[in-house]
Amino acid sequence: MTYNSADVIEDCLSSLKSSDHQELKIVLVDNCSPDETVNSIRNFDRGDLTYQEVSSEQAAQANSSDQFDITLIASQQNTGFAGGVNQGLVYLLNDPGIDLFWVLNPDVMVAPDTAKQYALRAKEVGEFGLMGGRILYVSPANVIQTDGGMINPRTGICSGIHAGMPATTPPPKYATGQDFVPGASIVTSRQFLETVGLMDEDYFLYYEEVDWAFRRGQLKLIHAPKAVVRHHGGTAIGSASIDRKQGSALSNYFNYRNRMRFMRKYYARNRWTAYLYSSLKIIKFFGQGHLAEADGALRGLFDLPPPKKVRQCFSEDVGQIAFGD
Repeated sequence: MTYNSADVIEDCLSSLKSSDHQELKIVLVDNCSPDETVNSIRNFDRGDLTYQEVSSEQAAQANSSDQFDITLIASQQNTGFAGGVNQGLVYLLNDPGIDLFWVLNPDVMVAPDTAKQYALRAKEVGEFGLMGGRILYVSPANVIQTDGGMINPRTGICSGIHAGMPATTPPPKYATGQDFVPGASIVTSRQFLETVGLMDEDYFLYYEEVDWAFRRGQLKLIHAPKAVVRHHGGTAIGSASIDRKQGSALSNYFNYRNRMRFMRKYYARNRWTAYLYSSLKIIKFFGQGHLAEADGALRGLFDLPPPKKVRQCFSEDVGQIAFGD
């Protein structure tokens, strides 16, 4: 799924183009980006890769078993992260020959053998639900962003296994120790999609992949230690990253709102602890002078309408989807 990704999408596509996994089919769903993302995709040097462009309506009816290497689904509305991802998954599910579905952020670059390593790991373990690998930062180089996602059941805070450690760190010694697979690079099996279903679009942004993993039932979360990608992080909306400790007002609003939605759904008994922890963090933001960021977090925490500047980031129809107004 792409949104305001003009500055990163060509690097992502170039890395996928260099993949040594010959059965890779690339589907991009653009969430009505106001920048030059779509033109960047159209003008990308595809070499001998075949290309088609379809609307959301056409994609819903199309047969994805065609022979196109790259498909752009140009949505006429921003439906959020899950909404965009789901459009691509529905399109690909129409092809019975596809068993593995790779959800990849546009600000990610993959190693030539990443797709192959995912496929080999899936074949090795057999039945599974979701699979992740190692995610490194683009900058600083050779620093781990995550080897799998963990969530604190008392606060709802998500964290990455081995986050901030050097790339020489051995992969985790677990089979199912992670709580969720980070959404920047996540592989789902067909069995998972047909059993569990698509991502929950009510979140709009953040916690969709956490919720997805918590719905998995008996299907396993697995790790492919040799599947490596490099991730910029926060390029579209200003999420917190290793270089930017404080998220934007927009990022904070959705993060704090959805954290509490997730807690009420899965850890209802701990929601008051999560409220307290988040409130203390917001007080700290105010004390540090991050007033807009704190306001976004505060309104999100209590599921209030967003700050005016956050609301203005979206058109009226998208606001109805994102904020329920």
